[in-house]
Amino acid sequence: MTDQKGAEATPVRVLIVDDDQNTLESVSRLLRGDVETFTAVGGAEALEVLDSCGPFAVIVSDLKMPGMDGIELLSRVQRCAPDTVRVLLTGHADMQAAIDAANLGYVYRFLTKPCPPEVLRLEIKNALGHADLLRDQRELAVLKRCKVLLEGVVRGFSSLVEARDPYLAGHQQRVTALALTIGQEMGLTGDDLETLRVAGLLHDIGKVYVPTDLLSRPGILRQEELSVIQMHPEVGYEILKHLDQDWPVAVIVRQHHERMDGSGYPQGLDGRFIAQGARILAVADVVDAMCSQRPYRSSLGITKALEEIERNRGRLYDERVAGICLELFRKRGYSLTELSQNLWDFSN
Repeated sequence: MTDQKGAEATPVRVLIVDDDQNTLESVSRLLRGDVETFTAVGGAEALEVLDSCGPFAVIVSDLKMPGMDGIELLSRVQRCAPDTVRVLLTGHADMQAAIDAANLGYVYRFLTKPCPPEVLRLEIKNALGHADLLRDQRELAVLKRCKVLLEGVVRGFSSLVEARDPYLAGHQQRVTALALTIGQEMGLTGDDLETLRVAGLLHDIGKVYVPTDLLSRPGILRQEELSVIQMHPEVGYEILKHLDQDWPVAVIVRQHHERMDGSGYPQGLDGRFIAQGARILAVADVVDAMCSQRPYRSSLGITKALEEIERNRGRLYDERVAGICLELFRKRGYSLTELSQNLWDFSN
């Protein structure tokens, strides 16, 4: 039996502990080919093997052993390797001690001796299944903690951008809500929607490096000043690029001002090389930006924004994304005030 969850299969390790060498050899032969088996003569040696060769998925220990008995051994294993599934072998005379150990949580299961080989093999297989369950539960708990941390980080970065530029208040949330609605209409689900959500909430993170006087200055900016602002997608990419390489949030942030005809920035990409998430954000960003108050102009309104999308669909903006956006506003009554209740929910 091997662990197939990693990039390479790793053998599952089982430690057998007994004070009788013949028993150890017999159990090792029984499990040969199923798992990687280690043996230890007595509790003290078992702790040494655990320390040098662990971790182990399962430890099977006899109860009656000179020096450290099986209950003391497995109670120590519980403290130092809580994810190792512990099985105790006991005689009928020791049944109450085994029951007490189980009630205290020291052992997952106890088996009475003599234990037929086929029963022992089946119970070890069951214990390995329980070990897999414990590992999955641990990984799920870690994932949930990471998602809570991610939510806090995204909230913090998003708030930081808005704090530096009051004209962006609510902009990233509105863009994200519209982008997610478009994405759902396009059939995006699961990880693709979560990627789009995080990219939307952070798409202007690069503006933390833009001087505040440029962000809030009324009137027309000089070309060199405009160039500084237009670097914010690239700066956003540099901030986010160390995220998981298989999670294209940084790429989407970098490309959300690219245009299908290659006239966008910062890379001037042809539409064939623009990520789907960036195509969606590009449309959502333009719609909200044109409807928002800016230091150099008043809001242009949703009618003008939709005219811009319709006039340039297929040229600046992805044909399908633009079409869905227009339909949402013109036929389904979508409003930029309709923020998704799950905008900050990273638990799915």
